[in-house]
Amino acid sequence: MKPTIKIDYVSDIACPWCAVGLGNLNQAIAQLSDKANFEVHFHPFELNPNMPLGGQDAIEHLTEKYGLTIEQVKANQANIRLKASEAGFEFHPEGRKRVYNTFDAHRLLHWAGQEFGLEKQAILKKELLNTYFCLAVNLDDQKNLLDAVSRSGLDKDIAQQVLTSNQFTKEVREAETSYINAGINSVPSIILNDQYLLQGAQPPDSFINAFEQLIQKS
Repeated sequence: MKPTIKIDYVSDIACPWCAVGLGNLNQAIAQLSDKANFEVHFHPFELNPNMPLGGQDAIEHLTEKYGLTIEQVKANQANIRLKASEAGFEFHPEGRKRVYNTFDAHRLLHWAGQEFGLEKQAILKKELLNTYFCLAVNLDDQKNLLDAVSRSGLDKDIAQQVLTSNQFTKEVREAETSYINAGINSVPSIILNDQYLLQGAQPPDSFINAFEQLIQKS
Protein backbone atom coordinates (compact mmCIF):
# COMPACT_ATOMS: atom_id res chain seq x y z
CA MET A 1 0.00 0.00 0.00
CA LYS A 2 1.29 3.45 -0.88
CA PRO A 3 2.23 5.73 2.02
CA THR A 4 0.43 9.05 2.48
CA ILE A 5 2.49 12.21 2.76
CA LYS A 6 0.77 15.08 4.53
CA ILE A 7 1.70 18.55 3.29
CA ASP A 8 0.76 21.72 5.17
CA TYR A 9 1.24 24.66 2.81
CA VAL A 10 1.34 27.95 4.73
CA SER A 11 1.09 30.86 2.31
CA ASP A 12 -0.59 34.04 1.13
CA ILE A 13 -2.18 34.62 -2.26
CA ALA A 14 -0.42 38.01 -2.29
CA CYS A 15 2.92 36.17 -2.36
CA PRO A 16 4.25 35.52 -5.89
CA TRP A 17 6.79 32.98 -4.62
CA CYS A 18 3.91 31.07 -3.04
CA ALA A 19 2.49 30.59 -6.53
CA VAL A 20 5.89 29.47 -7.84
CA GLY A 21 6.34 27.09 -4.92
CA LEU A 22 2.87 25.63 -5.37
CA GLY A 23 3.40 25.02 -9.06
CA ASN A 24 6.71 23.30 -8.33
CA LEU A 25 5.10 21.26 -5.55
CA ASN A 26 2.38 20.06 -7.91
CA GLN A 27 4.98 19.06 -10.50
CA ALA A 28 6.81 16.99 -7.88
CA ILE A 29 3.59 15.36 -6.69
CA ALA A 30 2.70 14.42 -10.27
CA GLN A 31 6.08 12.72 -10.72
CA LEU A 32 5.71 10.60 -7.58
CA SER A 33 1.96 9.92 -7.62
CA ASP A 34 2.63 6.24 -8.36
CA LYS A 35 4.75 5.90 -5.22
CA ALA A 36 2.73 7.84 -2.62
CA ASN A 37 -0.54 9.55 -1.90
CA PHE A 38 -0.35 13.26 -1.15
CA GLU A 39 -2.65 15.20 1.16
CA VAL A 40 -2.23 18.96 0.75
CA HIS A 41 -3.73 21.34 3.31
CA PHE A 42 -3.61 25.11 2.73
CA HIS A 43 -3.19 27.43 5.71
CA PRO A 44 -3.42 31.24 5.96
CA PHE A 45 -0.61 33.73 6.34
CA GLU A 46 -1.01 37.44 5.59
CA LEU A 47 2.00 39.37 4.34
CA ASN A 48 0.11 42.64 4.76
CA PRO A 49 -2.58 42.13 7.42
CA ASN A 50 -2.98 45.87 7.96
CA MET A 51 -3.41 46.78 4.30
CA PRO A 52 -6.44 49.12 4.13
CA LEU A 53 -9.29 49.00 1.64
CA GLY A 54 -8.06 50.21 -1.73
CA GLY A 55 -4.65 48.65 -1.28
CA GLN A 56 -1.39 50.30 -2.29
CA ASP A 57 0.41 50.77 -5.59
CA ALA A 58 2.54 47.62 -6.02
CA ILE A 59 5.77 49.38 -7.05
CA GLU A 60 5.41 51.90 -4.22
CA HIS A 61 4.74 49.10 -1.73
CA LEU A 62 7.73 46.99 -2.78
CA THR A 63 10.20 49.87 -2.86
CA GLU A 64 9.08 51.00 0.60
CA LYS A 65 8.96 47.53 2.15
CA TYR A 66 12.27 46.20 0.84
CA GLY A 67 14.26 49.41 0.29
CA LEU A 68 14.69 48.70 -3.41
CA THR A 69 14.81 51.04 -6.39
CA ILE A 70 12.05 50.95 -9.00
CA GLU A 71 14.51 49.36 -11.43
CA GLN A 72 15.37 46.62 -8.93
CA VAL A 73 11.70 45.90 -8.29
CA LYS A 74 10.99 45.61 -12.01
CA ALA A 75 13.98 43.31 -12.51
CA ASN A 76 12.80 41.13 -9.63
CA GLN A 77 9.30 41.02 -11.09
CA ALA A 78 10.66 39.91 -14.47
CA ASN A 79 12.57 37.10 -12.77
CA ILE A 80 9.50 36.02 -10.81
CA ARG A 81 7.37 36.01 -13.99
CA LEU A 82 9.87 33.64 -15.59
CA LYS A 83 9.91 31.31 -12.59
CA ALA A 84 6.11 31.45 -12.38
CA SER A 85 5.76 30.51 -16.04
CA GLU A 86 8.01 27.48 -15.48
CA ALA A 87 5.77 26.53 -12.55
CA GLY A 88 2.55 26.83 -14.57
CA PHE A 89 1.38 30.36 -13.75
CA GLU A 90 1.34 32.99 -16.50
CA PHE A 91 1.64 36.21 -14.52
CA HIS A 92 0.29 39.42 -16.03
CA PRO A 93 3.03 40.91 -18.25
CA GLU A 94 2.69 44.31 -16.56
CA GLY A 95 2.59 42.83 -13.07
CA ARG A 96 -0.05 43.32 -10.41
CA LYS A 97 -1.12 46.95 -10.18
CA ARG A 98 -1.79 47.10 -6.46
CA VAL A 99 -1.24 45.13 -3.27
CA TYR A 100 -4.48 44.20 -1.51
CA ASN A 101 -5.64 42.79 1.80
CA THR A 102 -6.19 39.02 1.44
CA PHE A 103 -8.15 38.13 4.58
CA ASP A 104 -11.42 37.47 2.72
CA ALA A 105 -9.59 35.17 0.32
CA HIS A 106 -8.32 33.16 3.28
CA ARG A 107 -11.85 32.93 4.68
CA LEU A 108 -13.02 31.52 1.36
CA LEU A 109 -10.19 28.98 1.34
CA HIS A 110 -11.12 27.87 4.85
CA TRP A 111 -14.75 27.53 3.76
CA ALA A 112 -13.83 25.50 0.68
CA GLY A 113 -11.62 23.12 2.67
CA GLN A 114 -14.15 22.62 5.44
CA GLU A 115 -17.26 22.28 3.29
CA PHE A 116 -15.95 20.63 0.12
CA GLY A 117 -12.63 18.99 0.94
CA LEU A 118 -8.97 19.39 0.07
CA GLU A 119 -9.29 18.90 -3.68
CA LYS A 120 -11.73 21.79 -4.06
CA GLN A 121 -9.67 23.92 -1.69
CA ALA A 122 -6.63 23.33 -3.92
CA ILE A 123 -8.55 24.35 -7.02
CA LEU A 124 -9.75 27.54 -5.34
CA LYS A 125 -6.23 28.29 -4.11
CA LYS A 126 -4.92 28.18 -7.67
CA GLU A 127 -7.79 30.33 -8.96
CA LEU A 128 -7.22 32.97 -6.29
CA LEU A 129 -3.51 33.10 -7.17
CA ASN A 130 -4.54 33.44 -10.82
CA THR A 131 -6.89 36.26 -9.87
CA TYR A 132 -4.17 38.15 -8.03
CA PHE A 133 -1.19 37.62 -10.31
CA CYS A 134 -2.40 36.51 -13.74
CA LEU A 135 -5.55 38.61 -14.09
CA ALA A 136 -4.12 41.30 -11.77
CA VAL A 137 -7.57 42.63 -10.88
CA ASN A 138 -8.93 44.44 -7.83
CA LEU A 139 -9.07 42.00 -4.92
CA ASP A 140 -11.19 44.40 -2.87
CA ASP A 141 -13.98 43.89 -5.40
CA GLN A 142 -15.90 40.86 -4.16
CA LYS A 143 -17.01 40.08 -7.72
CA ASN A 144 -13.44 39.08 -8.57
CA LEU A 145 -13.26 36.73 -5.58
CA LEU A 146 -16.63 35.25 -6.50
CA ASP A 147 -15.52 34.76 -10.11
CA ALA A 148 -12.62 32.66 -8.75
CA VAL A 149 -15.14 30.67 -6.73
CA SER A 150 -17.23 30.04 -9.87
CA ARG A 151 -14.19 28.97 -11.89
CA SER A 152 -13.44 26.49 -9.09
CA GLY A 153 -16.86 24.88 -9.47
CA LEU A 154 -18.03 26.05 -6.05
CA ASP A 155 -21.32 27.67 -5.09
CA LYS A 156 -21.06 31.40 -5.73
CA ASP A 157 -24.16 32.28 -3.70
CA ILE A 158 -22.94 30.52 -0.57
CA ALA A 159 -19.51 32.11 -1.01
CA GLN A 160 -21.15 35.52 -1.14
CA GLN A 161 -22.90 34.75 2.14
CA VAL A 162 -19.50 33.95 3.64
CA LEU A 163 -18.04 37.22 2.39
CA THR A 164 -20.89 39.38 3.66
CA SER A 165 -20.77 37.78 7.11
CA ASN A 166 -18.05 37.17 9.68
CA GLN A 167 -17.97 33.44 8.98
CA PHE A 168 -14.59 31.78 9.52
CA THR A 169 -13.01 35.00 10.80
CA LYS A 170 -12.16 33.39 14.14
CA GLU A 171 -10.85 30.21 12.54
CA VAL A 172 -8.54 32.05 10.12
CA ARG A 173 -7.21 34.36 12.84
CA GLU A 174 -6.48 31.40 15.10
CA ALA A 175 -4.70 29.53 12.31
CA GLU A 176 -2.57 32.56 11.46
CA THR A 177 -1.64 33.05 15.10
CA SER A 178 -0.75 29.39 15.57
CA TYR A 179 1.76 29.43 12.71
CA ILE A 180 3.28 32.73 13.80
CA ASN A 181 3.67 31.31 17.31
CA ALA A 182 5.31 28.25 15.79
CA GLY A 183 7.98 30.49 14.28
CA ILE A 184 6.68 30.87 10.74
CA ASN A 185 7.56 34.39 9.58
CA SER A 186 7.98 33.95 5.85
CA VAL A 187 6.10 32.12 3.13
CA PRO A 188 5.75 29.74 1.52
CA SER A 189 6.48 27.46 4.45
CA ILE A 190 5.82 23.80 3.78
CA ILE A 191 5.55 21.26 6.59
CA LEU A 192 5.84 17.57 5.68
CA ASN A 193 4.20 14.94 7.88
CA ASP A 194 4.00 17.42 10.78
CA GLN A 195 7.79 17.13 11.22
CA TYR A 196 9.92 18.59 8.43
CA LEU A 197 9.94 22.22 7.33
CA LEU A 198 10.82 23.49 3.87
CA GLN A 199 10.82 27.24 3.26
CA GLY A 200 10.71 29.29 0.12
CA ALA A 201 9.78 28.45 -3.46
CA GLN A 202 11.64 25.17 -3.63
CA PRO A 203 12.35 23.75 -7.11
CA PRO A 204 10.58 20.49 -8.05
CA ASP A 205 13.75 18.44 -7.45
CA SER A 206 13.94 19.59 -3.83
CA PHE A 207 10.38 18.42 -3.20
CA ILE A 208 11.06 15.15 -5.00
CA ASN A 209 14.16 14.48 -2.89
CA ALA A 210 12.26 15.21 0.32
CA PHE A 211 9.33 13.01 -0.72
CA GLU A 212 11.60 10.13 -1.71
CA GLN A 213 13.26 10.21 1.70
CA LEU A 214 9.85 10.07 3.39
CA ILE A 215 8.77 7.20 1.15
CA GLN A 216 11.91 5.26 2.05
CA LYS A 217 11.31 5.84 5.76
CA SER A 218 7.77 4.53 5.47
